[in-house]
Amino acid sequence: VDNERKDLDLNNKDIDADKMTRFVRINELRLVTEYNPVTAIGVMQSSLELNLLLITDKMSPKHPERMRNYRAAAELFKGKILFVLIDINLKSNERIVDYFKLKKSQLPALAIFHVPDEEQEVWTLDELSVDGVQDFCNRFLQ
Repeated sequence: VDNERKDLDLNNKDIDADKMTRFVRINELRLVTEYNPVTAIGVMQSSLELNLLLITDKMSPKHPERMRNYRAAAELFKGKILFVLIDINLKSNERIVDYFKLKKSQLPALAIFHVPDEEQEVWTLDELSVDGVQDFCNRFLQ
């Protein structure tokens, strides 16, 4: 997403499979990056200053359709906004839900976050459409 290259020093003698896997996981960013303890470093170190978080339940029957639309919207903002998926079923993600002052009953939600000044906006939603995500992002960008 960032078009920034990171190199792993393969001349270092302590490189093993675990360290190489960790390097790749930290530095790979897809159109939608699932937030977890492994990808957190890559998300936090991204040069993109805007993060759009889809805070949702991955076990929901609506999840596959939401993800299709979320990925399609991510294509429209590639290189401008980092699209992140937050699974509310992970205990480690509860603090993120608390940070945006959301309750589980208000989810799924989109939260857009401008990293430098911590400006944010939250949109609770029933349906996740490409047009809805695009409008939400464009309003925030303006």
